[in-house]
Amino acid sequence: MKLKKRHITKLIILTLLFGIGCSNDDDDTEYGNWVESSSFDGDARGNAVSFVIGDKGYLVSGYDGDDYLSDLWEYNKEGDYWVQKADFPGVARSGAVGFSIDGIGYFGTGYDGDNKLKDFWSYNPETDTWDQKADFGGTERYAAVGFAVAGKGYIGTGYDGSELKDFWQYNPETDEWIQAVGFGGDKRKNAVSFTINDKVYMGTGLRNGAYQNDFYEFDGNTESWTRLKDLDDEDEDYSVLLSSGVAFTLNGLGYVTTGTSSGVSTNLWEYNPVLDVWEEASDFEGSARQDAASFSFSDKAFVLMGRSGSYYFDDNWEFRPYEELDEDD
Repeated sequence: MKLKKRHITKLIILTLLFGIGCSNDDDDTEYGNWVESSSFDGDARGNAVSFVIGDKGYLVSGYDGDDYLSDLWEYNKEGDYWVQKADFPGVARSGAVGFSIDGIGYFGTGYDGDNKLKDFWSYNPETDTWDQKADFGGTERYAAVGFAVAGKGYIGTGYDGSELKDFWQYNPETDEWIQAVGFGGDKRKNAVSFTINDKVYMGTGLRNGAYQNDFYEFDGNTESWTRLKDLDDEDEDYSVLLSSGVAFTLNGLGYVTTGTSSGVSTNLWEYNPVLDVWEEASDFEGSARQDAASFSFSDKAFVLMGRSGSYYFDDNWEFRPYEELDEDD
């Protein structure tokens, strides 16, 4: 496993941002443990959808190598256990998107093995019930990105027969879609996004078989896009070029891991939004994979599921960025 030593500059930044004490004695300490948590109780799968409501994570749909799936599972991060909930009542699928707004989960688009989809649904964890909402406003698609910010939901990019770059905004109060201001980059599928406060960061993915290196910030309050530093920089010694990866946030930082880039990967990249810089962090300690899922809580983050070739995973890994690595790691 390839590890990178943390420099004193980064430790000072973390101290300012998060109140983490450090001293010069910590210059060469290696941080970033992955701890295997309770494995998933359902079938192993890739291309599932995940979203978080409170202190629970939800995983729905996906593909297990034989069947498209519609089961829904709830993960309790404090108790480290899974509970099966009400099955998604729509068509079983993979490659969909999901997000949560004000305690409600939202789920839609995807691929059922024959058709690209644009139906859209909500899930209420209090009543364990699903409701169909207004269809997604764009074309039927899969491999899109979806996120919620500033009380609105967004779905964009993906594949409907060719790669896409449009974005659509969902208003949960009116159950309506409107076309949102798009970003200035290229079309793509299988990109990732992560949210820090009211800012969303989006990048990676494929267009015409080429990895995309542009990276963007979306401000949910002004609904505006800003292009940031590219995802590959020889001077800064990083290259975050991949597809079908997974992203999460923790302690004000963004992370991108797994995916495909000259084969399936375990690389983990950490993004600091204050400095607009990437740094390689301790590798994901599960098997290399693509099409994984993630949970981002306020105090914990997990990467789970996914596939490598025709092998599908059901493991679940917690990332602890400030925990010193064991000597045998």
